Amino acid sequence: MPAPNPTQRRRPHLLLSLHFILAATAASHQTSSTFPDDALSEWKPARATFYSTDDPRDSIAGACGYGDLSRVGYGLGTAGLSETLFEKGRLCGACFEIRCVEELRYCIPGTSIKLTATNFCPSNYGLQDGPCNPPNRHLVMPIEAFEKIAIWKAGNMPVQYRRVKCSREGGLRFTVDGYGVFLTVLISNVGGAGDVAAVKVKGAKTGWLQMARNWGQNWQINAELRGQPLSFEVTTGDGATVTSYNVAPAGWTFGQTFVGKQFGS
Repeated sequence: MPAPNPTQRRRPHLLLSLHFILAATAASHQTSSTFPDDALSEWKPARATFYSTDDPRDSIAGACGYGDLSRVGYGLGTAGLSETLFEKGRLCGACFEIRCVEELRYCIPGTSIKLTATNFCPSNYGLQDGPCNPPNRHLVMPIEAFEKIAIWKAGNMPVQYRRVKCSREGGLRFTVDGYGVFLTVLISNVGGAGDVAAVKVKGAKTGWLQMARNWGQNWQINAELRGQPLSFEVTTGDGATVTSYNVAPAGWTFGQTFVGKQFGS
């Protein structure tokens, strides 16, 4: 009887070793987190794509109303959300941790990024399975952010995301606009949960008045507040509330921005 081939004898062990190597590599992609202490939710599956720096989308204007993202401090750490995630603007300002999964050829092991929701990725019902069509969970980010977790060749890649706390420098920013008795306030640079769920305003001659969401993080009210110092009470989606008293002086004018207290300060 011929002796068994040594290579054949070792093959099961080689295959078993390869299995464990691949499993360990996959696990390194699944468990990475750069912000382990900031989690507000569990990991959920989604997909992500990127846009190039010469594409103005999500850097100026946007569906949350922040305007020039570099000027207001968000920079390139931002994302546009599909309809399912955007929730009609309710999640504007929320922060997400995102990590690449499954695409072992393209994922950068041990990495994740934190992005702020600043825009909306609209549905395209002309496509049977448009990436941002409901019920898809999809995030669109600048290529600079994308390449922190994956090689650009990944294209439309599977990811995991979760809500995390937002870390901001300085206080909440209130940009006042409108005309006459119609007042709008854009609220930005929100820490903590990041998403604004309710806003109240108070003048020197009024009690606390409930504002309504106009669009994105622009809030509105019809009230005679001219010539009065303004205070604001802001509540985020997790129920936390911060009050900034007399943040705008009596001589405020439309177009000005004022800085108030920050969550956790």
